[in-house]
Amino acid sequence: MLIYKIFRTDEWQTLRAEGESTGAPIDVTDGYIHFSTATQAEETAAKHFAGEDGLFLIAVEADAAGDALKWEPSRGGALFPHLYRKMTMADVVWAQPLPLKDGVHQFPAGLEEASQ
Repeated sequence: MLIYKIFRTDEWQTLRAEGESTGAPIDVTDGYIHFSTATQAEETAAKHFAGEDGLFLIAVEADAAGDALKWEPSRGGALFPHLYRKMTMADVVWAQPLPLKDGVHQFPAGLEEASQ
């Protein structure tokens, strides 16, 4: 059951180089790392990364995060996964570029949904 993090290129490079990350600036401010489910990821990209190129979509196994992963209400009361610890390279199942075409991020078909 996968959940997804959108990173800018520099944030992804930091995770790869250091082996761990506290996330994007918004994650540091909020005190946890924001993730999205497969059905939430496109809206997250459109809302928080509109028109931004050089993004990466990172897949993480929700169950492997254990008790550090909390499902909390956010947009419209929907439950979003929040990670209350550093994200590590060991968490990463896969990562791939999230290309921008005609102003819209192109997500891979068939993203696996996490159960809550």
